[in-house]
Amino acid sequence: MASCENIENQNEENSQNQNLENTFFGNKTYQFPLISPEAINYVSDWAVFEDFRTEAFEINGNNINQLKAGSERLVARVDSLIKKIPDTLDTQQIYSRVLVVKTRASLLFQEVNRVEVDSISVQQHISEMNIATSNLITQINGKFEKDAIDFERTDNEKKELELQKKKADSIFKAELKDNQN
Repeated sequence: MASCENIENQNEENSQNQNLENTFFGNKTYQFPLISPEAINYVSDWAVFEDFRTEAFEINGNNINQLKAGSERLVARVDSLIKKIPDTLDTQQIYSRVLVVKTRASLLFQEVNRVEVDSISVQQHISEMNIATSNLITQINGKFEKDAIDFERTDNEKKELELQKKKADSIFKAELKDNQN
């Protein structure tokens, strides 16, 4: 009698796995933010980032077997990503976003490798992974926007100081000229 139960449970599990093999998860049309032109130069030096981005994009539109392999590669890419953040991008905000991405990738990996996979949960984890990846890209873009604003502000302050110095010099020269006359 126990072996009949095992066979029934195994048949039910096989049926569930076959259904999931024909189910595609994620949103194949999900639009990740573009990397800004300012950020491209620095991100291109972060070789593992492009590999990560490719894996993150490709988790959408896969069946459960493809997700098992893809999530494993994604976790490996994120592990490399977190170890090799370039100095220019090594800010607390970007590091925090990479940690969130790492957590989301790990949770997705755990979910797709469960004995009884919950398709709703898998879909939710992919959605959260998409959001985490988008937030990381947005944070990288934001860093360079902020840097550009800071540079412009510093440049404007320097120009203002030079202008004030020129005015002070011209006033001083005019006073000298008046005193000599």
